[in-house]
Amino acid sequence: MKDPEQGAGAPAGGVLLKVEDGKTVASTAGEPAVGSSAPAQGASAAAVPAPEKRRKRRKRKRGRKVFAREGAKAAEISVQPRELRVPEPVVAAAAPTGEERPPAYAALDLGTNNCRLLVAVPARRGQFRVIDAFSRIVRLGEGLSLTGRLGEEAMARAIEALAVCAAKLETRRVRKARLIATEACRSAENGAAFIEQVRQRTGLELEIIDRQTEARLAVSGCGSLVDADTRGVALFDIGGGSSEIALVDLTRERSPRLANNIAAWTSLPVGVVSLAERHGGRDVTPAVFRDMVDDVGAMLADFAASNPFSTIVEGGRFHLLGTSGTVTTLAGVHLELARYDRRRVDGLWMDRANVDAMIERLLGWNYEERVANPCIGPDRADLVLAGCAILQAIRNAWPSERLRVADRGLREGMLSELMAEDGVWRRRRRRGERQA
Repeated sequence: MKDPEQGAGAPAGGVLLKVEDGKTVASTAGEPAVGSSAPAQGASAAAVPAPEKRRKRRKRKRGRKVFAREGAKAAEISVQPRELRVPEPVVAAAAPTGEERPPAYAALDLGTNNCRLLVAVPARRGQFRVIDAFSRIVRLGEGLSLTGRLGEEAMARAIEALAVCAAKLETRRVRKARLIATEACRSAENGAAFIEQVRQRTGLELEIIDRQTEARLAVSGCGSLVDADTRGVALFDIGGGSSEIALVDLTRERSPRLANNIAAWTSLPVGVVSLAERHGGRDVTPAVFRDMVDDVGAMLADFAASNPFSTIVEGGRFHLLGTSGTVTTLAGVHLELARYDRRRVDGLWMDRANVDAMIERLLGWNYEERVANPCIGPDRADLVLAGCAILQAIRNAWPSERLRVADRGLREGMLSELMAEDGVWRRRRRRGERQA
């Protein structure tokens, strides 16, 4: 293909007509058409026929080029050029300065098993856009249920991950941040000393939150996944060292902040790490699994019996909502994903038969088969069945035909609360009203 900057070739001995200053001027064939428009894609013009044969002019739409018969004289030909519609130039918007960019908000959750960070900016009302994220399995609570203390290797892994988070936060214009630590630091004898060590090593000041705050944040982070027609939800967050359960009553007026509809909550002092350490997580037989379920069920019994949620459960307009690695892993296995995909998992509905089938499937796999599954892998292979046992105990206490999976939780709850308290969505609404 010819270089478009060179124009189409003219036939030998022919005359090339070109448009200049609103007039069409003929020039000798082969002479370059200075300032002519680039031709359309395709082959060059065909050869001009012999002089004795008349032929209609062949015009090229772009540039108004016309090949005339051989022997034509160079002259001005009064051809009225078409009016060209020139599009308005597109001016690239200047990159926003640091002052014009929306301020960012950050949320960090150091749990018994994971260290997670989210940095986000406000979007439309009640929503935000994530601009940075980090997640790493650190197993801070490894051995905690046996010794009552955080181990040196576990603390080193956590500090290494937290140093990455600190570096990310330094590069962002963060307006407000909330950095929390949960059950491992809450229950360890050396939890407070570890928090001080984190401050000295990374500059991050973590807050050890209580169990009620943890339950509220889990609800705040998952509010958008509650079915609009439901009258009640049992929301649970299966962690590494504890498991939070909140019963959300929606028979009354639904608050924009779902946490305001919590009727009752509890925090079980057991999670996937502690339960696996207690019963074993690598080689789990059906009998060991039943023992796990019974262990958790005994912890739940008093809370389940003391809360009059049975009428909502029996009414049918009720569902479970789970936010944890356990339920997202089950969802990934159920979907047979070649690799974990949050977009397909977050918000997924699973019915009772689906959940039963996935638990039975995982119980039938040995440790190596669990490791080989891309949605489990070596980091969760010895923990996933302990999580399934906690899930089964919750299902026994509040039977439901439907379970919704949430790949979100405490961090999203913190971000929602930080932005709401800062009034970012109110300010955006006022700006929109002024512009209207």
